[in-house]
Amino acid sequence: MSITSTKPPFRADHVGSLLRTEPIKDARERFENGDIDKQALRDIEDQEITKIVEKQKEAGIPAVTDGEFRRGWWHYDFLAELDGVEEYEAESGIPFKGVETKARAIRIVGNIDFNEHSMIDDFRFLKSIAGDHEAKMTIPSPSMLHFRTEFAESAYEDLASFFHDLAQAYKKAIQAFYDEGCRYLQLDDTSWSHFCSENHDAEIFGEGVDPEDIKSWYAKTINDAIADRPDDMTITMHICRGNFRSAWIESGGYERVAETIFQKLNVDGLFLEYDTDRAGGFEPLRFVNRSDLYIVLGLVTSKFGELEDPEDVKKRIDEAAEYVNRDQLCLSPQCGFASTEEGNILSEEEQWEKLRHVKRIADDVWGSK
Repeated sequence: MSITSTKPPFRADHVGSLLRTEPIKDARERFENGDIDKQALRDIEDQEITKIVEKQKEAGIPAVTDGEFRRGWWHYDFLAELDGVEEYEAESGIPFKGVETKARAIRIVGNIDFNEHSMIDDFRFLKSIAGDHEAKMTIPSPSMLHFRTEFAESAYEDLASFFHDLAQAYKKAIQAFYDEGCRYLQLDDTSWSHFCSENHDAEIFGEGVDPEDIKSWYAKTINDAIADRPDDMTITMHICRGNFRSAWIESGGYERVAETIFQKLNVDGLFLEYDTDRAGGFEPLRFVNRSDLYIVLGLVTSKFGELEDPEDVKKRIDEAAEYVNRDQLCLSPQCGFASTEEGNILSEEEQWEKLRHVKRIADDVWGSK
């Protein structure tokens, strides 16, 4: 008999972001135009977040998020509020397959630290309406600050000092979320998918930079950041290959990062993209050597509305179970539905049906809670 997952990550879970509703889009536009103030915008956000939390509960998902409804981007909004980080308008956006994001970017201009941050208030509101469901918070992994930024000349003279300060800032952030009642925190990290690709090392990290060194810095910084988390707090990581308007950036299986992410990262669970063959096969899961590491299989795509054949999904779970104990496996969409405010190309109803689909399949495989 399979063990029922009663703490996160859950058998039926989801990454976090959700398609922005029309009232959110309208309110954000009116705020940008100066027609409403920040409090009026927040009131509308509160109303819409309350609605989508109820929809998540109705879908049967044990963990609820705020859908990242207060954000424009999944990573920049959090990172830009760290001390020592400055946001600016770049010359171009991030290129995806056939589409490009808005031209937004960040740079390091001083010592990195975590003090006042709006997302603490964001979580406080989510916690207040979660009820008997787990309130799940999502923030970018510390790796993303190095991966998606540039350094002002006067910022840091060496990487060791930078990554030390970054880990300490995240340690403070984690404690701040915990103090507000957060027991389920997810670190979103697309940098590992770039390590999976053999084509872009020099383009991303620069000529002469050994990507293995960067990989080691990322793993150490993540582990240092989460080292002192309380025993009753679950911290997972989500890895995907890009998600903007249903487009993607990278291809490549997990083989090149398997030993690091499965054996050297001290997270409690890994949400892994597995909705297309761009993610490769399950063979890298053979490196999982911890019985307490949960692997959340992203076998249901969030990019398009068509539902996967449930029997095909179950077959793929069986294939993954050849490498990892079935009791360590869970199911989710491969990514969020709206990593940026533009969202993926599917309808809200198709989104909710995807989550219901995940729940039905998980119940069939592991039994209902």
